[in-house]
Amino acid sequence: MQRCVLSDSGHPTVKMAAPRSWALWSFCGRGWSRAVSGYRVPGLRSSWPRGPLGARLLSQEKEATETHFGFETVSEEEKGGKVYQVFESVAKKYDVMNDMMSLGIHRVWKDLLLWKMRPFPGTQLLDVAGGTGDIAFRFLNYVQAQHQRKQKRQLRAQQNLSWEEIARKYQNEEDSLGGSRVMVCDINKEMLKIGKQKAHAQGYKAGLAWILGDAEELPFDDDKFDVYTIAFGIRNVTHIDQALQEAHRVLKPGGRFLCLEFSQVNNPLLSRLYDVYSFQVIPVLGEVIAGDWKSYQYLVESIRQFPSQEEFKEMIEDAGFQKVTYENLTSGIVAIHSGFKL
Repeated sequence: MQRCVLSDSGHPTVKMAAPRSWALWSFCGRGWSRAVSGYRVPGLRSSWPRGPLGARLLSQEKEATETHFGFETVSEEEKGGKVYQVFESVAKKYDVMNDMMSLGIHRVWKDLLLWKMRPFPGTQLLDVAGGTGDIAFRFLNYVQAQHQRKQKRQLRAQQNLSWEEIARKYQNEEDSLGGSRVMVCDINKEMLKIGKQKAHAQGYKAGLAWILGDAEELPFDDDKFDVYTIAFGIRNVTHIDQALQEAHRVLKPGGRFLCLEFSQVNNPLLSRLYDVYSFQVIPVLGEVIAGDWKSYQYLVESIRQFPSQEEFKEMIEDAGFQKVTYENLTSGIVAIHSGFKL
């Protein structure tokens, strides 16, 4: 079993409170491991200098203006650093806390996101803020199962094949994903590190790439991906409108944007119970399990600061997406937002 190693050979100096100025990549699986000196990986923006790691310096410091970090008012530059520190702190316990906080329901929500996506053979997926790999692994499972079903149908249709010919077809199968690929892009190195460890432990290697990059300035060429997903990540972005514009830019014409995010509960009784649970229980769980009260207090507050379903729908439309819809799950605790680049 092959383990993919995220490159850490350089530590560029930046002016921000957290490292968000370089995009590094490593590739795993057949056709994704060619990261040799002087080789330009297809799909990465041509404006990057061709250094040994293919890194590109992202945009310079944005003019400092005020924004929110949970219920706290901070500068935009400060928020980037604070959010980075939150996820650096919780990375090792992130998946365990997701199970505890949602009582495991987050797994169903993510399954529904894949069901809504229904990727076809050859789908190129970009999963942003997907550091621990939950969406990527589900995608790989889905497309592999779909490809295997297609292969079996083709073999059944060829009644005249001998046993040896059938066995040879299976043995010569070079791409069990039917050409599908997923890139996991996250700004946090610790989250990506956990994701790569999970991929190694669970045997995921082909068709999977890990990219260190910023949702507000993605390190990819225009019109690159068939599907863009972001699950429980966009509310942590400083400039949500800019992240949405970037999603639109990197999608191919006809490509689909899918966002799974906490939203506003539409049941008054459930809303009151949800507030009590969120503010009285979740930070306590964070302290007991992850040793970090403040990070989970922020996560709860960030949910309350996120736009409503209708407001976020308008933001997606403003970014250029069409046929924008959303579907509430669990009475609006979360919602799946969908839009197309047409």
